[in-house]
Amino acid sequence: MANIAPSRTKYRKVQKGRIRGVAKGGDTLAFGDFAIQCLGRGLITAAQLEASRVAITRHLKRKGKVWMRVFPHKPVTKKPAETRMGKGKGPVEFWAAVAKPGVILFEIAGVSSTLAREAMGLADAKLPLRCRFISREELDQYN
Repeated sequence: MANIAPSRTKYRKVQKGRIRGVAKGGDTLAFGDFAIQCLGRGLITAAQLEASRVAITRHLKRKGKVWMRVFPHKPVTKKPAETRMGKGKGPVEFWAAVAKPGVILFEIAGVSSTLAREAMGLADAKLPLRCRFISREELDQYN
């Protein structure tokens, strides 16, 4: 499994920060006709994103096109178990994407609504946060 991570960063480690508020951008359908939208807030690891992407592409059987709208830019560090306090910050354990309510995670185009819904359901099962399926037709009804 290919590990998704930035090719290079300005700083190796970042502070933890807080995940507050709702998505400021990336909250509308931009490329495809169907998408999964995050309803919760938290971190999604690179492994979880990759597992979701693989689940979608395998279910679609190479039909249609898939866009991954989030990227794991945040390095998450951990100290070894049973280590005393101090002696600096631990090494980078994994990369994560910050997900806020409203952000679009994956988009699909070129497949039927039922196939897209099934594929997104499989992807949702791999993610740690609650998500919902949205489509361009449903959004056009309300606008």
